[in-house]
Amino acid sequence: MPDVKTPIQTGKPVKTKSPIREWFDSILFAVVAATLIRWLFMEAFTIPTPSMERSLMVGDFLFVSKFHYGTRTPKTPLQVPLTHQKIWGTEIPSYLDWIQLPQFRLPGFSSVKNGDVVVFNYPPEDQYPTDLKTNYIKRCIGIGGDVVEVRHRQAFVNGKAFEVPPKSQLTYFIETNRTDLDDAFFRQYEIINDYPNQTYNWQPIEQADSVSKTNKIIGYKINTTAEVIDQFKAMDWVKKITPYDEEPAPTPSAFSPIYGAAQYNWTVDNFGPLTVPKEGATIQINEKTISLYGPVIKKFEGNENVEVTDKAISIGGKPITSYTFKQDYYFMMGDNRHNSLDSRFWGFVPADHIVGKAVFIWMSIDPNPATATGKIRWNRLFNVVR
Repeated sequence: MPDVKTPIQTGKPVKTKSPIREWFDSILFAVVAATLIRWLFMEAFTIPTPSMERSLMVGDFLFVSKFHYGTRTPKTPLQVPLTHQKIWGTEIPSYLDWIQLPQFRLPGFSSVKNGDVVVFNYPPEDQYPTDLKTNYIKRCIGIGGDVVEVRHRQAFVNGKAFEVPPKSQLTYFIETNRTDLDDAFFRQYEIINDYPNQTYNWQPIEQADSVSKTNKIIGYKINTTAEVIDQFKAMDWVKKITPYDEEPAPTPSAFSPIYGAAQYNWTVDNFGPLTVPKEGATIQINEKTISLYGPVIKKFEGNENVEVTDKAISIGGKPITSYTFKQDYYFMMGDNRHNSLDSRFWGFVPADHIVGKAVFIWMSIDPNPATATGKIRWNRLFNVVR
């Protein structure tokens, strides 16, 4: 056997790393490990808006699973690690779009199901590559092939009533003579206004008084759960509680004008029926299908040189009479049904925009605490997202 000697046995000095090199190696290892974990397994997100209240609250911090649906391979590789669109605390882009790779999804152990709370990239956002579009979170109402409809606030899927999430909110009007209801009162029932973001879950409704020639409070408009409404119904100062007047029709958008409902007379409370595109499903091209699916064919199917008019679609300069979808799509809605910008406004979520499944809340911070000690919502920590 060869005689192998260590550096000490040969008398050679052992090289040691400098403190700076040790710090650099440790930081590099931490960044690489965190990047891999964030890409492959789990990523932390925070809830910035009230569209999912009260299932998810503004200030909730979530872990979102990437391995449920399978993680996506990077589309934009030239990016500062652990960033999304901007370098932390600046307006400097954190990426270069010089290289855009084909995107694939690794195998997962589940697929997106009706009722899942899903994080996805916001489809209408054209200024960013797919994997760097703003992250949204909503509940999946319809998957590819489903027929989605909203009738008088109730969502239906394939003709059956969609199970109402227990903490979902709707808008109600409480008729009462009381004029002293304030933040402290409504906070008892987790009806909280976020004044910095101009989000109002409660507000007084006034009416002109012909006698006094002034406006007086005749009741309160509130966003809350059915459970809280049942509590209010038992209070002797409440005259009447009714669902608030139907919300106005969604605003037309550049993404999909048909959801402005000029042709269909749809609103956020009465919407559809609308079939969600499914991979392999074929539609005939006509004025109705163009208005519903034309933007999808143009923006998300990877087709080149697509022209869409009110009456025809052409791909590569050739008019088409039918079209077969290349991927699945999903219809998403917020649980706070009257305070959510979702698929009723801008359309479907393509499968390649799906980021992951919301799993559990690991921290919850009240952005408008009633007291200095009430900053952390202890009762929400480590709750499973349902």
